[in-house]
Amino acid sequence: MRKWMPLLAVCLGTFMLLIDVTIVSVALPQMTDSLDASFSALQWVVDVYVLVLAALLMAIGSLSDLKGARRVYLAGLAVFAVASLTCGLADSSGMMIAARGVQGLGAAAMFATNTPLLASNYQGRDRGIAFGVWGAVNGAAAAAGPILGGLLTEHLNWRWIFLVNLPVAAVALFVGVKHLARSATRTDRRVDLPGTVGFTVMATLLIFALIHAGDEGWGATTTLALFGGAVLALVAFILVERGKPDPMLDLALLRTPSFGGLMAGAVVFSAAAFANLVFVSVWAQSVLDLSPVKAGLILMPLSGMSFVAAGLAGRFLAAVAPQWPIGIGLLLIGTGTLLEMLVTGTSGWTALLPGMVLTGVGVGLASPTLASAALAAAPASRAGMAGGAANTFRQLGFAVGIPVVGAILSGAIARNLAESKAFADSGAAAELVTGGQSSAVLAELPAQSRAAAAGAIEDAYAAGLDQVFLVSGVAAVAAGVLVLLLVRRAAGQPDADVPGIGGQSQARVEKPLRAV
Repeated sequence: MRKWMPLLAVCLGTFMLLIDVTIVSVALPQMTDSLDASFSALQWVVDVYVLVLAALLMAIGSLSDLKGARRVYLAGLAVFAVASLTCGLADSSGMMIAARGVQGLGAAAMFATNTPLLASNYQGRDRGIAFGVWGAVNGAAAAAGPILGGLLTEHLNWRWIFLVNLPVAAVALFVGVKHLARSATRTDRRVDLPGTVGFTVMATLLIFALIHAGDEGWGATTTLALFGGAVLALVAFILVERGKPDPMLDLALLRTPSFGGLMAGAVVFSAAAFANLVFVSVWAQSVLDLSPVKAGLILMPLSGMSFVAAGLAGRFLAAVAPQWPIGIGLLLIGTGTLLEMLVTGTSGWTALLPGMVLTGVGVGLASPTLASAALAAAPASRAGMAGGAANTFRQLGFAVGIPVVGAILSGAIARNLAESKAFADSGAAAELVTGGQSSAVLAELPAQSRAAAAGAIEDAYAAGLDQVFLVSGVAAVAAGVLVLLLVRRAAGQPDADVPGIGGQSQARVEKPLRAV
């Protein structure tokens, strides 16, 4: 039993950091009420965590080479725990957003070091078992997030979705300090600070621009300025990376059709499959008037089917060329998301069921193959970077998808409420409705007007979701076709057994100069 203690320490941290991506979605309406948050603040509460996680994965992977994966992982656990406590005690949306950003920093430190820690603590058959259990924990976290969030929010308080991390982090820290082996370090690498800053600034400005576009319009001066800043930051990032002998991301990889197609697929995969779920949960609670637990259960068909499909795909598709499970998975995600357009103003949650099931199968097919396919599409000397890039692009897809979905949804709701003529200020009503405050909007109306207004809200939110599902579905289908056309397994280069995370690879952790 003692030999599995390092696995326990790693899996506890992984479970926490992944569950905090989805657990927040079910609690958003209650958080919005408690913190008096705007719709844009609500998006940042979800987005800033994933943004920081995505932006820092590869850089922290390099940092762990220098300082040791064990040390970085334990520091990340401590940072994550303190940030979770701050989230649980937050009394304003600004404090919540800042704490969620720090949570993302801790999560990046944990996620970037998972693979090298398992690789350095286990060998032979035990290593295969450890990575199998770790993969199952990844799937379980996605499935458990909405349910656990609903239970905590409904029976305790939304603050407990963060406070519950404290005892888990304490156990993980204790076990990790006592049982994780000291990690190998290298002195021939440096953290790419200019590249990290450029990538982070570019991603932040892009997401800020998308959220602002949803609030003020795509042609607003501030929106255009933010998009311009994001373009300039991207140009600076490209120039910096091109001049480095050991960059955070080798841009030449993106010119390879297979690798470029995989990165495009990774971005669309997360954006199309998961970004809309945040607002599906809001719709279930604020429009269908379901409890947080029932709202969480609505998402279970997708996460449950992805868990089952991933297990079957790992067993039966190991020898299949990667473009097939990834490409077909994206096509299924697109088709399933388009099926969700069955939602109307009079629909119940069951209208989503066929699409959720099909989308879940697609997620289960594509997800396990993305990281290993990225490693196989890159030269062996860039394997760790390729694995880190795949995970970074997946997280970035979710981070960008949230404001895109929010802008589409809020615009459609605003147009439909304006056409209904049931509200004196349809713009203000649309922002509140999009953020899950339908009951507050109705409470401000005369009693005799509420029934008609409630019907208008139901129709408007359903129309908004339909627009979101249409865009997401078309994007996923297009990405699936792109992957099928471009991605090929490199000749003589098998898929890696251990996917790299955050720029790490097995090869890199097995070339130590000293242990920390």
